[in-house]
Amino acid sequence: MANQLIAIGDIHGCSQSLIALWNKLETYSDSTFIFIGDYIDRGPDSKGVVDFLLKAQEERKCIFLRGNHEQMLLDSLESKRDYNWLLNGGDTTLRSYDVEGVEQLPEDHIEFYRNTELFYETEEYFFVHAGVPPYQPIKKSIESDEFNDFFLWGREHIDSFETPWEKTVVFGHTPRPHPIQKKKMIGIDTGCVYEKLGYGKLTAVILPDQKFIQQTSLDI
Repeated sequence: MANQLIAIGDIHGCSQSLIALWNKLETYSDSTFIFIGDYIDRGPDSKGVVDFLLKAQEERKCIFLRGNHEQMLLDSLESKRDYNWLLNGGDTTLRSYDVEGVEQLPEDHIEFYRNTELFYETEEYFFVHAGVPPYQPIKKSIESDEFNDFFLWGREHIDSFETPWEKTVVFGHTPRPHPIQKKKMIGIDTGCVYEKLGYGKLTAVILPDQKFIQQTSLDI
């Protein structure tokens, strides 16, 4: 069905898991694919993930959202200081590129990171990396830049019993053993890169059916 949406959770350098999940979704190739961010860091093959995504967008309609790890990379590029990013898994990303500094990354990959969006919305859904402030309508959160950090880093919404959101928020960022399914809330970070911590799955959700398709980690 061409009007279906498929959101894919945090990949974190797990290229083989991504390719396997992508192949599982082949029958849904007419759908719009929304990647929820955190393509890089921690896992072994961040470069391979981005190489794959650059080709994938030529095969299927893809939306690439920005995760906090892409933001840390971009901040390092701008400030010329890698320390914070390297502490949070950026060292594995540099190794995958076989370079010593972020400024040595391929230009098409830097452009990919810069072109990522903070959010994507439809009439029924709001897609974002981390989440949306749970104490106000989504519309208010996107009216100014002051809530951009929450889109990349926020977690407070996960424990909220009720929110004033106008539509269902689909997000990643916070790994859980199973997808989060609550009122107006779907979380799809199942910790592909964290197999040793009891997670270790890459998750896609097909909407509006709320059907979950998962791939056990092949990378870690």
